[in-house]
Amino acid sequence: MRNVICRLAAAVAVLCTVLSCGNSGKPSDSYLHEDDVRFASDISFEPIVQELSELFNARHPEATMLPTYCDEDSAIRLLVHDSVRLVITTRKLTEGEKALIRQQKHNYKQSLFAYDAFALIVNKANPDTVINMSEIKDIISGKITDWGQLEVTHKQGPLYLVFDHSGSSTVRFMKDSLNGGKPLSGNVFAQGDNRAVIETVKAREDVIGVVSTDWLRVSKGDTCVLENFRDLDVKVMLVGFYGLKDPLGLDTKDWQRPYQYYIATGEYPLFRGVYAICTDSRPKSMTSMFYFFAKGDGQRVICNSSQLLPHTQVQVRNVVAR
Repeated sequence: MRNVICRLAAAVAVLCTVLSCGNSGKPSDSYLHEDDVRFASDISFEPIVQELSELFNARHPEATMLPTYCDEDSAIRLLVHDSVRLVITTRKLTEGEKALIRQQKHNYKQSLFAYDAFALIVNKANPDTVINMSEIKDIISGKITDWGQLEVTHKQGPLYLVFDHSGSSTVRFMKDSLNGGKPLSGNVFAQGDNRAVIETVKAREDVIGVVSTDWLRVSKGDTCVLENFRDLDVKVMLVGFYGLKDPLGLDTKDWQRPYQYYIATGEYPLFRGVYAICTDSRPKSMTSMFYFFAKGDGQRVICNSSQLLPHTQVQVRNVVAR
């Protein structure tokens, strides 16, 4: 009997030791399997990011893709609170965000992997398809509110500019880069997302829509790069750095649409960088997808199947038709 009691006591002691070890130390990462790719992307890039994630998954069938498409502010919040460990944004982390990530005992890596351009779109029945940067700035500051105030115009009446979401990277770009950090004012309205912007422009002749260029595909799921912006349900405006009455006397005839070529040469003014940011240090699917965006096949897909310009070096050639 004494031997039985001793054995029972020893078993209880071992069990208590195991349970004690299991409840101590660092929090477990078990909620996130090593082959789960739980990421958040600025919804501006949903078309190409969805295509890239599907290709990555086809080559890495062990990976479980768990995407969230949202505005940029929400994506960054998910990252710093460790709800995701990979995000696609248009900016790097701030020093405060880096500190929050370090507090959770995580490191981070961030890489510029593409350039995106904004397209300004109008209704197909609208004859006005030319605008310059100073006019765009005057629209978002409330100085221009009528089509008749544009330098090249055939219309009269109220002019409205519509964009996706108040917390989006589009609004941050317009506010910080075009409006001196001041809030947007005048006839400027949010529609919710890029799809809603396009639908609003299709329905109304009095608006200019602002969308990420990669949303301008002929049909949903279309992966072909458009050599031109024909065959769309909207018109894409020509944008120039200067107006016809440029006081500097520069050549003002160069009005461009957001083709990859003009993003590469800097002749199209409305473009921004696109970044992948990862806080997962494990050498599994999450980290693999980070490098898939930044190098190799991911860059080729961006170049050939989207309106974005890949970050890797591209060759610009003049082709003479025969």
